[in-house]
Amino acid sequence: MQRYRLRISGPLLDRIDIQIEVPPVRYRELADHGAGEASAAIRARVDAARAAQLRRFHGRTVFCNAQMTAQDLKRFCRADAAADQLLEAAMTKLGLSARAYTRILKVARTIADLDGHTEIGAAQVAEAIQYRSLDRSFH
Repeated sequence: MQRYRLRISGPLLDRIDIQIEVPPVRYRELADHGAGEASAAIRARVDAARAAQLRRFHGRTVFCNAQMTAQDLKRFCRADAAADQLLEAAMTKLGLSARAYTRILKVARTIADLDGHTEIGAAQVAEAIQYRSLDRSFH
């Protein structure tokens, strides 16, 4: 995996919003009949997040967070102080690029939308940073 990963350029990886390793699912987890979140509930959250994005970008050619421009990031992706400190620490410690920074903000904005929050907080930024595993895997 490491050899293959090293063949992929950093700028190409920067263009991938969510980068996570998905381990195999254990039998016990597959066989567990415990109730997780219902599909209908998940769909309702996704529909609400999509509606928020449509309202946010009403009258524009942008229709989702992934399409935001630099100006949109400044306008719609303001993080609170704790989130900003967390993002700054991640950028410094992980050596993330400017493109990775914008991807993290866009994903954090989407996570906040799914959570029903108008502001981006530290929890959303932390989750978005976790989705950048290839940025830190082989440094």
